Amino acid sequence: MRRNKFLCMIVLLLLLFSGCAQRQSQMGYIGADAAKRAALEAASLSEQEVSSFRTDMGTRDGLDYYQVCFEAAGRSYRYDVDALTGVVIDEEDPAGTDGGQTGWPEPGGPPESDDPGPVVNSPQPVPEASAPVAPGPEPDPYIGEDEARRIALEHAGLEESQVTFVCSLLEFDDGQWEYDVEFYTANYEEYDYEIDALTGAVISFDYDAEYYSPSDGSSAITAEQARQAALARVPGAAENDIRKFKIDDDDGLLLYEGKIIYNGMEYEFEIDAYSGFVREWSAEPFSR
Repeated sequence: MRRNKFLCMIVLLLLLFSGCAQRQSQMGYIGADAAKRAALEAASLSEQEVSSFRTDMGTRDGLDYYQVCFEAAGRSYRYDVDALTGVVIDEEDPAGTDGGQTGWPEPGGPPESDDPGPVVNSPQPVPEASAPVAPGPEPDPYIGEDEARRIALEHAGLEESQVTFVCSLLEFDDGQWEYDVEFYTANYEEYDYEIDALTGAVISFDYDAEYYSPSDGSSAITAEQARQAALARVPGAAENDIRKFKIDDDDGLLLYEGKIIYNGMEYEFEIDAYSGFVREWSAEPFSR
């Protein structure tokens, strides 16, 4: 009798594990490589034609997807690929697509069924998203990627021939659409800009000269000279707009560090105490 009960328990466990394994197999994700291939196929491009690949996982209304971003011929592409089916559910590319959710069913959802159970590996209709679907890559109300690059370069006082662009993507952040423009110069000074997609206004920017050649320490600038060098970068700002200022020893480098708050913006800086070189500079809207 005990032996029969023991055998029954073994059979039940085998059936349970078999069902779990089958379910796990059904729910298995396609993987980042497969998502990349799906995005390239949708863009009609080969892997050799693109650069700056980035693949991230995301969740939209309980459904997981891969977000694949890349650049080709100076243009930025973004595809959202269903993690289970490999279907492209959203896209943003410069070929004139409407940026709609190409892989979702039409509004209204699938036809009703007598079977209330879930359908495995079948994309479901998506309710209204928390953030709006991205507009087309260059819609009339938006300034466009090329104009965003031009504005960032003009603000930095540089020409396109002097820099290498890392990316210039249209993104939705803090309730508004903006272009994230990143580039660096021949001496590896890095710039990162956020440009309002509607008005072209510079929302925030960051400058990092992490790879500059420090001075030999044979001379030094005064604190007043460092203050004036910082104020010169903020037209209209005065001494009383400097809210924080100090000298700091950073691994043997003497730096003047400070903060300027002026006209609704907050600027932070690091200046080499010997050469007067502006090592780091950033600006963003000021919030109390």
